[in-house]
Amino acid sequence: MPRVVDVALALPLFQTFSYLPPEGSGEVAPGTRVVVPFRNRREVGIALGMRDAPDDERSWKRVVSTPDAEPAVGPAMLATAQWMASHYVTPIGVVLRAMLPVQLTAAAAPSPAGKQQRVVILARALDSLMERDALFKRSPRQRVVFEHLEANGNRATVAALKERLGVGDALLRTMVERGLVRIGHEGVLRDPFASRPAEAVAAHKPTDEQQAAITRIAAAAPGEVVLLHGVTGSGKTLVYLEVLRRVLAEPGASAIVLVPEIALTPQTVARFRAWFGDQVAVLHSALSDGERLDAWRVLQRGERRIAVGARSAIFAPLQQVRVIVVDEEHEASYKQADAPRYHARDVAMVRARREGAVVVLGSATPSLESWHHAQEGRHTLLALPNRVGGGALPSVSVVDLRRPRSPSDATPPGERLPAPPQEPIERDPFRRVVSRALEDALRERLARQEQSILLLNRRGYASFQQCASCGDVAACPNCSISLTLHRAPERLACHYCGHHEPVHLACHRCREATVRHRGLGTQQVERLLGERLPEARIARMDLDTTSGKWAHADILDRVGRGEVDILLGTQMIAKGLDFPGVTLVGVIDADVGINLPDFRAGERTFQLLAQVAGRAGRSVKPGHVIVQTRMPDHHAVACAVTHDYHAFVARELADRQSPAYPPMVRLANIVVSGVDEAAVAQSAQEAASWLLRLVENRQLTGLRLIGPAPSPIARIKSRYRWHLLLKSPDGKLLTNVLRFFAERFAVPDRHELRVSIDRDPVTLL
Repeated sequence: MPRVVDVALALPLFQTFSYLPPEGSGEVAPGTRVVVPFRNRREVGIALGMRDAPDDERSWKRVVSTPDAEPAVGPAMLATAQWMASHYVTPIGVVLRAMLPVQLTAAAAPSPAGKQQRVVILARALDSLMERDALFKRSPRQRVVFEHLEANGNRATVAALKERLGVGDALLRTMVERGLVRIGHEGVLRDPFASRPAEAVAAHKPTDEQQAAITRIAAAAPGEVVLLHGVTGSGKTLVYLEVLRRVLAEPGASAIVLVPEIALTPQTVARFRAWFGDQVAVLHSALSDGERLDAWRVLQRGERRIAVGARSAIFAPLQQVRVIVVDEEHEASYKQADAPRYHARDVAMVRARREGAVVVLGSATPSLESWHHAQEGRHTLLALPNRVGGGALPSVSVVDLRRPRSPSDATPPGERLPAPPQEPIERDPFRRVVSRALEDALRERLARQEQSILLLNRRGYASFQQCASCGDVAACPNCSISLTLHRAPERLACHYCGHHEPVHLACHRCREATVRHRGLGTQQVERLLGERLPEARIARMDLDTTSGKWAHADILDRVGRGEVDILLGTQMIAKGLDFPGVTLVGVIDADVGINLPDFRAGERTFQLLAQVAGRAGRSVKPGHVIVQTRMPDHHAVACAVTHDYHAFVARELADRQSPAYPPMVRLANIVVSGVDEAAVAQSAQEAASWLLRLVENRQLTGLRLIGPAPSPIARIKSRYRWHLLLKSPDGKLLTNVLRFFAERFAVPDRHELRVSIDRDPVTLL
């Protein structure tokens, strides 16, 4: 009876495909990349294992080739992929594709040796001057090349010789024929961080609190999850570094460090390279395909033992992983938006259990899920309640942007903070954006040659363009969202689908010429600051200014060198950055996002405010934070102002009891989308009815269905969207129902209808 290989292909199908092994080969190890014929083309898949074939051998196609000598996916990662496929209700082939560099999933895969370069190597020695003079009497240029090689370790790349000495291939061929040199090939490691300077290693001694955390993490059991709750500036990074130093002392042991933003990667890499030299490899989406492939390969070969990067670095092909650090574990950027819609924090915990590693979740504002698990004893809670060096958390002032109220206005019920001073009504455009208190504080920092950070979590120049005559708002033709006004270049742009068009000089509805912009964006704040504070050196950091490869690093390097007085930006400046010169943080509008129709809106607002406040006063100079808001009594704002995480958690967890939301229940968001609105609504209704019948027929208690209803953003990229929510306290029941639904519910083959499942969503928009 023949043996066949079960192969997972990156297709939206919940099945695998079977092939005979290549001619003349024996067993194909699980996790091996295989090239197979599929529908008149060749595809790269991953072997899941071999089994006896039940049918005649002639009915089976054969694997074309196995490109690698070793499996691309190890046993522990293969088991993790199978968990992800089940938990996130995604075909196993799609999961495995996400684990590998894109070049390894293409049929025309690159050579296993990677990128190569030609190298010229001396083939003989010339000790005698007379022999040398005679040999090069008629070929002085050959002598120049020969002696250049001698002076540079007897070797040089062909490209370097051409650039420095201007030699050509003909001269090198002649030298090869004379037996003077030989030409070989060697691999090229494309490491974009190799040329960037590492941080200097400063003398340090862990505080008692840090040392206690280091000792406890080092003693943690395999698979244990440690939640390191440390206030901003408490030295969580030093704890990570010391833990990793102990890991690398163990022969062959390795570690993974996840950071939430690409903007944090250069700083993190510089710091880790300062400690661990060339043991650090970087994996994140801003690298070129070749750079990612090279980093992946050196990790797989064990040449580097620490992987640093964003969420995809959790798939680093390391062996003997002992520690996985998830820094700023609360960040929503750890959740993948497309299939497989995994959360890197949760995948880290699953991988750690399979490989016997310890997971360290670090945050000053832990997610409610992680905090709840720590309170239940599922995570080990460690605290760093004080800043390193005895520094205090920054003082905070609140500026109430609401219009002044008369004394007769009723006071809202419930406990209140002391009422912050209210700004008077101003005609000055600058004053509508930057309060007098914040302007005075900025001027004071400029006079003292200290640095400031200003946060506005809304990029662009203005939120939307609105006609002053009829009130019409310029909207995206593809999405249910207004177009954002941008300057430099001037355009209206959609931040969801990328559509852009010229600024409207007249209203498209009434043809009146009085079109005005509404709302506020980072570009407008930058212009206003430049006009009011011309002496200030301002840097803006948002998606519009960081599209280049090293744009994040270049801006942050300027801040670190003291070449920037005011760093203005969106949420990417709010976390992880450590600049001793920053003594002032201003929040232009703390209310952005607080009223979004999403159960996590308050949690995200608190985390953002608390994190950005923590950028101030991280050295010997005290810090101050000014928060501008129209909702000073909202618990997310009030608790952030008082640095009171525990009070916020107590209020937020109580709010999620009824109606129940995570972490009280497990949640899945089922989204139906298509190009015809009526067809999408009908299909969503059919999906809901199908699930209700399943619950009734199988008598599934503890499962609740909400919806269907139009999604808060009802159309994106010309696709209408409806969604329905499934809630259950039983995670396994939810997994089984979702898998049964994904495999059995028939999506109508019309109007490009699609059904997607987002397990454990971080947003419902």
